[in-house]
Amino acid sequence: MGSTRQQHVAILGAGPTGLEAALACIDAGWSFTVYEAAPQVAGNVRAWGHVSLFTPWDMDVSPRMARHLADAGTDVPSGEAVPTGAELVERLLEPVAALPSVAPNLRLGARVVAIGRQGLLKHEEIATPERGRRCFRLLIETGSGEEVAGADVVLDCTGTYHNPNPLGDGGIPAPGERALAADVVRQLPDFEAEADQWAGRRVLLAGAGASAQTAARSLAALAEDDPTGEVVWVVRDEAHTWGAVPDDPLPARASLAAEAERLAAGDHPRVRVRTGVEVERLERRHGRIAVALRNGARSEEVTVDKVLALTGYVGDHSLYRQLQVHECYATAAPMDLSAALLGAAGGDCLTQVSHGPDVLRNPEPNFFILGMKSYGRVNQYLMRVGWEQVDDVVGLLDAPAPDPQAAALT
Repeated sequence: MGSTRQQHVAILGAGPTGLEAALACIDAGWSFTVYEAAPQVAGNVRAWGHVSLFTPWDMDVSPRMARHLADAGTDVPSGEAVPTGAELVERLLEPVAALPSVAPNLRLGARVVAIGRQGLLKHEEIATPERGRRCFRLLIETGSGEEVAGADVVLDCTGTYHNPNPLGDGGIPAPGERALAADVVRQLPDFEAEADQWAGRRVLLAGAGASAQTAARSLAALAEDDPTGEVVWVVRDEAHTWGAVPDDPLPARASLAAEAERLAAGDHPRVRVRTGVEVERLERRHGRIAVALRNGARSEEVTVDKVLALTGYVGDHSLYRQLQVHECYATAAPMDLSAALLGAAGGDCLTQVSHGPDVLRNPEPNFFILGMKSYGRVNQYLMRVGWEQVDDVVGLLDAPAPDPQAAALT
């Protein structure tokens, strides 16, 4: 890491990218701790464990994970079968976390809530070598209280899944949304296990991405068995392609997009799709929820039993409020990475690659945002990118130290 002193790496999040980073630290001989807010590894993945990935096992296991598991005599999942999130955890992420070289360095049920620099505030020591000499201070929340830990390098691999976007127009909460927060479901339900909570209900579904499409397909299936159910599906865009990719090599993704197109075309009598619509207001009335919708100058009010808001997720940027992080004003991703992503004009996630180590640098020395969180509001992320980012950061940390002034400007 540009120094003869053994430095300590703090990895935030024990998901696919965080565990990959842990293995990379082992390979490099670096001291590390992985902090996971959930009581078990891969808390975010477990939250959507009932959902199938689009990608098969052969695209879901990194070469580094395969090597470490094989060296430990543990089965390495492979093949063209598409796992669920739960299967990804059970067959890949849990075995990686259980490796003798990883397990002692895991802290489960430990949520990092803030990161700072010892003795410094955000505006101090701007572009000077001194900032990089101070260790990071991590405020950690556990079941027994709060504590502070130190680190020389921080890798933020916390993902996005537990930080959903609001429902309202302009990306802010709609009036009444905060008051009804407990009544708005913001993660994709397990409809099979929770059928009694959704069948026969009138549901407002908001969102257009894969999660919303999956929910619409599941709710439509429930309405086949209980035709008293109904779905009002609202989408911001007037015209939507549903993520369809020509000659899609991922059958599961192609099937989902095709089903969404059929539902949007009125294929199901109990699913009404409203495009070009914004949510204006939510209000509880007589035990149900009245939702005001607007499409241009036209207004409509629907009364529903449940609201399912699957409007996307963004990373928790409050973690590094006291650090000198240069974020894109549009995507909330690290500025240089965002510029590279926007310059590549998005495209299919399968075409995504790491854009090299330099785009991962921040003005804050030795602080890196990796994995899905690094993409901000750009939604073409693929797990493979996170593994490549880990390799890029290892290269940066393992490189000879630059001259002090240059190091301060990175």
